[in-house]
Amino acid sequence: MRFSKIFAIAILITIFIAGQPSLAAKNYSPKNAFIPDKNYIPDLTNGADNFYKSKTLYRQKVSFRNMYGIRLKGVMFSPKDFQFGVKYPAIIVGHPMGATKEQSAMLYAQKMAERGYITLAMDLSFWGKSAGYRRNTVAPEIFAEDFSAAVDFLGTRDFVDKSRIGVIGICGSGSFALSAAKIDPRIKAVATVSMYDMGTAARNGLNNSVSLEERKLTAKLAAYERYNMYLLRPTQYTGGTDNELTENTNPIQKEFYDFYRTSRGAVGDETSTHPTLASNTKFMNFYPLEDLNMISPRAVLFITGDNAHSKEFSEKAYKKASEPKELYYVKNAGHVDLYDRVDLIPFDKLAEFFAEYMK
Repeated sequence: MRFSKIFAIAILITIFIAGQPSLAAKNYSPKNAFIPDKNYIPDLTNGADNFYKSKTLYRQKVSFRNMYGIRLKGVMFSPKDFQFGVKYPAIIVGHPMGATKEQSAMLYAQKMAERGYITLAMDLSFWGKSAGYRRNTVAPEIFAEDFSAAVDFLGTRDFVDKSRIGVIGICGSGSFALSAAKIDPRIKAVATVSMYDMGTAARNGLNNSVSLEERKLTAKLAAYERYNMYLLRPTQYTGGTDNELTENTNPIQKEFYDFYRTSRGAVGDETSTHPTLASNTKFMNFYPLEDLNMISPRAVLFITGDNAHSKEFSEKAYKKASEPKELYYVKNAGHVDLYDRVDLIPFDKLAEFFAEYMK
């Protein structure tokens, strides 16, 4: 096969990040702010409220380092009736892959803090306000470590009961949270919401839509991009949510666009959600659903919309996990609906789960 044909096929390869299919390398710059299309009206039904700000909580910006020395940034929330001398259960919330803590994670953190928990929404390494170079790097082992680092931080606060620390992982963070919990028994219970198994998505696509040949071509493109990175040439990005809608935009991209590229949930510059081309293949070596029995007898809750394009990942994870476990479907909900639609997100279900399994 000629190289030109190989390259043409490679351009069509689907790489998944935050659950979004995308095409070839993209020339974006972190120096350019992303400006939402003012003519596009996002769907704000079912209580969409990503930028919710609770009036009944204390909030504090925090920072801490992970095992690799990367400084992580987060926001910690505590109930307004906080009492000194009391040790509270705590929940760590991880944002969707390619997003920041301001996208979904802080909403969940506040809603759970309103239910009596100390909560921490953090930016993963290389993303948001957390440190790490190069920006927008994919490093699943480090992302999992970030959750354990958050346990380090919360478990050493004198107002947190370190025997009752749980985790909520949204979208891609669901797979990082599971990966962390397998080898960190300090994590008492895990809940995933609209989980993406980022490893399977990168290797096989949705419903095994990516062939082995396509996967190899993707790896080749990423590997040769490393030369450009070494020579300090402009970073090439891939994956993520399209920055513009076209007549060819597919339904899944439109679902993500309505959140990430509009006033509903847009945060950051034009590289938002886009990982570096050279690092995105790191997901191909990521197997978060293997050895899930390591988590038992700690509990796992998998929450997915019954209309979610990603529900296959929660269903597969549920089958692989050991008891105690639960697969919970949210009726009439898609994947992104569970990012911010407060009338659909089962916050009470989450509170009941952590109350039962973090006694």
